[in-house]
Amino acid sequence: MTPAIAYRHRLRVYWEDTDAGGVVFYANYLKFFERARTEWLRHHGVGQQALRDETGAIFIVTDTRVSYRLPARLDDELEITVGVLQGGRASLVIAQQALRGTDLLAEGEIRIGCVDAGTFRPQRIPTAIHDKLR
Repeated sequence: MTPAIAYRHRLRVYWEDTDAGGVVFYANYLKFFERARTEWLRHHGVGQQALRDETGAIFIVTDTRVSYRLPARLDDELEITVGVLQGGRASLVIAQQALRGTDLLAEGEIRIGCVDAGTFRPQRIPTAIHDKLR
């Protein structure tokens, strides 16, 4: 099941993103996905610090699955997509892709959960935010 792409984030591959082979280090795709999700939230009017300050809630990553298809290299311009695959009251499964033009480089599913910032106990995603993201 592929969700509709809700958001696209562009980024450039820098030297610090690459490994000794001159390609993007595999774990950096998780950083790219994180940046895109953060900007997707911001696009919907949800600043993560404001979320914490106003509701006491934060989003955390609880599960990841990433498949790597093709390498990205220094100076490549990438597009990272974000789309909601599944949504519950306390968590969302986000489908993400890293693209260079039309080439699929990596794709993943990231489950984010809403938790109380002090106790890390699960809590419902605030309704106003949940409605924006679904």
